[in-house]
Amino acid sequence: MKWLTKRTVTIAIVIAALILISVYILPVSIPLIIALITAIFLEPLVNFIHKKFKWHRKSAVISVFILFLLVVSLLLYWIVTQLIGQIIQFSKMVPEYTNSLSVMWDEFQSFFFRSTRDMPVEVISSFETELAGFMEGIRNWVLTIVNYDTVTNLLTGIPSFLVSFIVFLIALFLFMLDLPDLKILLFKRLKESTAEKVRFMFARLNKVIFGFLKAQFLVSCIIFIVSLISLAFITPEYAIVMSLIIWLIDFIPILGSIIVLTPWFAYEFITGDVVQGTQLAVLALVLLIIRRTVEPKVMGTQIGLSPLATLIAMFIGLQLIGFLGFFIGPLIVILFTSAREAGMIKMDFRV
Repeated sequence: MKWLTKRTVTIAIVIAALILISVYILPVSIPLIIALITAIFLEPLVNFIHKKFKWHRKSAVISVFILFLLVVSLLLYWIVTQLIGQIIQFSKMVPEYTNSLSVMWDEFQSFFFRSTRDMPVEVISSFETELAGFMEGIRNWVLTIVNYDTVTNLLTGIPSFLVSFIVFLIALFLFMLDLPDLKILLFKRLKESTAEKVRFMFARLNKVIFGFLKAQFLVSCIIFIVSLISLAFITPEYAIVMSLIIWLIDFIPILGSIIVLTPWFAYEFITGDVVQGTQLAVLALVLLIIRRTVEPKVMGTQIGLSPLATLIAMFIGLQLIGFLGFFIGPLIVILFTSAREAGMIKMDFRV
């Protein structure tokens, strides 16, 4: 076996180790990984303050960390207060919505009985059975979403989330302090030739990551502007809040704003407001077209990764490690591409 060389065995072991790490270690290390990535993103701001104001690095890190905490706290406060306000508003409107659904159901039953008056009894009985089964299925589906177990799991998950968040904040502060030492420690273990390749790979990776974030931000800004202008005409009272929610949700790859708009226009159709439901459906279609046409061009320009490669990496990442795989998958592909461009990985072979 000519292909069974020391090099191929080493590559196979490395790939197997990466797969094991991705499946077993990455999921439980997510707060630490996010903290490290956040520290890398905040490093330019720390260096800027350090050089601009001639502060000690520790003072610069503390100031940037406090600024980060303030921004995150204000954002969370705004989201929570808006969410609670919308829940209270919705709870006030529940009786009205219930009455509307009851009226619609009565009208549908009347229409059904008028339409089936001259049909055979067996056909009418079959229709009634199917309709009853359909309504029972909807009822069971609602109960699976809003039940004791769901609420309990949600509440019991809060302490775990708080622990992970505290670990993230502590790790972020420590990573921000020790990032230069970690870089020195890393390069001390590398040969000069390898160090040059790693520097090139990090520079490329840094450019690609910022390009990815810039591309997502540019596309989401377009989505926000279109949503705000459209919703200002469709439903002015909720235009700003819903546009911001759509803007935040739109960062989720593949799904994006459809998560918000699809249930919304479906609800409007169910409650009988066909005009507003149609307007929201058209808006959802427009936003989907914008993202599918603008995103590949912007993404390709910023990171040089094809839309097909991005989609495959997102899907595989999702299947292996869940939601964060949407982001980690393309990151691994970019890391592999950067290593190949730096000459650390050579794949010049033919079958």
